[in-house]
Amino acid sequence: MSRRERPGPEKIEMNMSAMIDVVFQLLIFFMLTLKIVEPEGDFNINMPAVGAPSQPTDDIQLPDIKVKLQANPDGSLAGVYLGGTPLGNDQNSFKQLNLEIFKMITQAGADLAKEMEVEIDADYNLHFRNVINAVGACTGKIGSDGNIVKYVEKIKFSPPKPPGSGGA
Repeated sequence: MSRRERPGPEKIEMNMSAMIDVVFQLLIFFMLTLKIVEPEGDFNINMPAVGAPSQPTDDIQLPDIKVKLQANPDGSLAGVYLGGTPLGNDQNSFKQLNLEIFKMITQAGADLAKEMEVEIDADYNLHFRNVINAVGACTGKIGSDGNIVKYVEKIKFSPPKPPGSGGA
């Protein structure tokens, strides 16, 4: 009996064009679904030191712009006040706050506007998004040309007063 010799292993070639097509389709998909995030604000915020007394300075002190954020018992926004003046209790109140801050800054002039500070006094149980909306309304806005217009760069918070301590 004679043995037949088998030919050597066959060379298997993979068709790479289908894989390359899939990779390019995925690449195009991810490029087209990319969401470009708007620039977030760079807030220069001064947090109060707990239990530390404030240090007096020799510089001319401008009066702080006082913003009060009151909360309902469920944590929703009850009211926005600028120096005691009520601005409302909805999202339009933050637009009104932005407008009033702009008026104050333009009346003060460019030199004094850089030195002005905003003090935000938020109730203890207020939802955080309302505090962020107030910070955004005080710092400026995005202009019609897409550039950021800054109003106030110095923002500080009054010390939090837990419920029952006479604060909220």
